[in-house]
Formats: sequence, structure tokens, C-alpha cells
Amino acid sequence: MILDKNRGPQIMGVVNVTPDSFSDGGNLMRESRINIDSVLRLVSQMIEDGADIVDIGGESTRPGAKTISEQEELERVLPAIEVISKEFGIPISVDTSSPSVITEAAKYSVDLINDVRALQREGALIAAARTGLPVCLMHMQNQPQNMQKHPKYTNIEEEILEFLIKRNTAGVEASISPEKILFDPGFGFGKNLQHNLQLFRALPKFISTGQPILIGISRKTMVGEITKVKIPSNRTIGSVAFALLAAQCGVAFLRVHDILETKQALLVLESIGLDKDNQ
Repeated sequence: MILDKNRGPQIMGVVNVTPDSFSDGGNLMRESRINIDSVLRLVSQMIEDGADIVDIGGESTRPGAKTISEQEELERVLPAIEVISKEFGIPISVDTSSPSVITEAAKYSVDLINDVRALQREGALIAAARTGLPVCLMHMQNQPQNMQKHPKYTNIEEEILEFLIKRNTAGVEASISPEKILFDPGFGFGKNLQHNLQLFRALPKFISTGQPILIGISRKTMVGEITKVKIPSNRTIGSVAFALLAAQCGVAFLRVHDILETKQALLVLESIGLDKDNQ
């Protein structure tokens, strides 16, 4: 049961079957096709390093990313989900906004629908509701193609909370159980550094909604801007620092690239008992 409130923060490993994701795009592709052997090696290592769930995505949502057809996304995602579900017992999340991908992925051993567009694409909400699966609703201002072009907010935490609560209501009205809805504030999605920092400081407000909170800050531009590290794969320390602080706030899921390092940091946190109830 992935939505166990008695568990500490769960580590979600990032599996991008894309040629153009910002940090690791192309690593699992060969001549525009998914490299099954590479996927299996990566997920095996993730499990060994301590991942609790893996998130499979076939459409890059980095700033400036182009949209792809649902058919192309299906051809990337479904083979990865199929082989992972057959070879490993680890829970699987599908990172998609497409109704057909939601529907087809649910035919395999998928445990979560993770949508950066909060099920706003036509047909996505109904498709998700029909699966009966938990869903993660994320906030994004505009679309990946233009989301980083002068993002603006009057009160960022209140605006994003209002958006997520409205999407939660839409989900419940579509027959998605409220106990199966997660929130993701959407760090880096239509937000500059100051927006992201303000949003991070407001995490307790999101926790107080009672919905499990998922965050993805790993290797993002905000980490690079703070640490002055340009290469995403070199942003491990800053990423783990954010993960540790988020865990102290009570975040339920940490979507990360550097699983082993994040796991070690969480074990240290657990060992000294410095959690959100003992501060």
C-alpha cells in the first residue's frame, strides 16, 4: 500500500524513457527506441539503492520541451512498465497527462498516476477515475513550452493551494476517492527561484491539507542557481539537502535521481529522531 500514512517519506526513483529530459534524457534510449536492458539495469540499481517506487515517464516536461503524440508516448512508456512489472515487485508510478496512456498503463501493475497537468487534459480526469488508482495532482503555470517565461504570482502559496484544492474537488466529483489524491506544488514548473523558495517555506501549509504531498526538486535549476552548479548530475548534495528538509516537514514522497544518497540521508534523520514531531 503506497499511501500508508504511518510510513516515513518514500523515495520515488525517476525513470525517464525520453530523449530530451533535462538531467538524464536519452540514457534509456537507443536510436529513438527504449533500451530494455538499460531500463532493467537502472531499476535494479534503484531497488538496491533503496527506492520505494519508480516513476516512468515518456514525455519530457523540461522548460521548452515539445509535446509528443499519445502514440509516441505509449510506445515509450508501455514497454518499460511491462518489463518492470514482470521483473520486479517494486510499485510503479506512470508520469503522464494523456488519457490513453493512463488507460493502457493501468492494465499493468501500476500503482499511481502522476500528472504534471493535474488531469486537466480532455478525458484525463475520467480516464484516471475509471482506473481506481491513486493520482498525484501537480501545479504548473502555463505549459512546458512557455512556463518559464516571466512566471508571476500575487500570493504563490495561496494561489497554488487554491488550484490544488479545486482539482481535488474535481477529482472527487469524478469519483476518485479523496484518500487516493496526492498534491505536488510543482517546484520549477512556471516558477522562478524566489517563487520556489517561498513555496518550499510554505510546505507546512500543504501538509496541513491532509493530502499526501509529493515533491520533485532533484537536480533542478533552482538547486543549480543556489549552489552555482551548472551540470544537473552534479547537483546531488543540494538535491539531498532539499529532500532532507522536506522530509522534516512531513512530505510523503520524494521524487529523486540520487536514490542511494537520499536514502542514506533519511536513515540518518530517522536514527536521531529529528522529525516533524520532535522539533
